[in-house]
Amino acid sequence: MRECMETVNNTLILRPVGPEDRRLYLEMAQAFYRSPAVLHPIPLSYMESTYEEMIRSDVYAAGYFMMNQHQECMGYVLLSKTFSQEPGGQSIWVEELYVLPRYQGQGVGTQVLKKLQELYPHCRRFRLEVEPDNTRAIALYQRLGFEELPYYQMILDAKE
Repeated sequence: MRECMETVNNTLILRPVGPEDRRLYLEMAQAFYRSPAVLHPIPLSYMESTYEEMIRSDVYAAGYFMMNQHQECMGYVLLSKTFSQEPGGQSIWVEELYVLPRYQGQGVGTQVLKKLQELYPHCRRFRLEVEPDNTRAIALYQRLGFEELPYYQMILDAKE
């Protein structure tokens, strides 16, 4: 489903990350992983693998640049797609939502999350993570109807 989504008032366009966007995507992903929104950095090779997967197919991962009406990039959003039994259908994990600092606090995140629901109307659940001290993001997500999950998450990463 590689298509652009534009808001009614023409202030936000979600443009799929394309083959010509490698440099821009990697620059933004690196900036995201230097931000307080994450616990720790990841190797550049992981970001490169994610980019290659988005370009190969949008079955598992999809990325969109947030573009304003002047075609200026305001950030990006990275999605992981799965089927989940709990909601009974497609579940999309908002892996990364990065708004460039100069556009933060202007409603870009709100518009993106609403546009994602329009772009994926059959999705049964949108899920995301947020650092506990990121109170602005938590307040935004709660205003949009996201609820806190009482799960204790655990992971097992492959050894390199």
